Amino acid sequence: MKSLLLFDFSSSTDWSVWEIENDVVMGGKSTSELTRSEQGNAVFTGYVSLENDGGFASMQYHFNPKDISGYDKAVIRLKGDGKEYQFRVKADLSERASYVYTFKSSGDWQTIEIPLSKMEPTYRGNKLNQPNFEASKLQEIRFMIGNGKAENFRLEIDKIELQ
Repeated sequence: MKSLLLFDFSSSTDWSVWEIENDVVMGGKSTSELTRSEQGNAVFTGYVSLENDGGFASMQYHFNPKDISGYDKAVIRLKGDGKEYQFRVKADLSERASYVYTFKSSGDWQTIEIPLSKMEPTYRGNKLNQPNFEASKLQEIRFMIGNGKAENFRLEIDKIELQ
């Protein structure tokens, strides 16, 4: 089965579909931005602040529902800074739950493979008592950092696909 490309930063010139969403939505003080590297990759950088009960920064992409039947893992080529990040998905934007998988970046380029069945339902940081991700459609992908500490971060992303 072929891969389903969700987003390839280096081959796309229009990134306007990506939005930054930080803890400022609930009064926090974290900051982040999305810029382009010389190679054309996305560079998500910023500072996570714990002030005012904050503690996260994220970048998200909403799209028309995609049929993901038959795909069982997300494959992401990225280069982090050695910190832990979350990859989050939603089958439907009206859902409360986000399905979350936490991965540790190595500091070098790496290909992260995330089994969709290992993505756990959470809401506002709390794991929900419902099954892991098992939907046949997808409408949101998001990268988030929120490790419970104030820290600078840098995550460079090449592409995101399903296999």
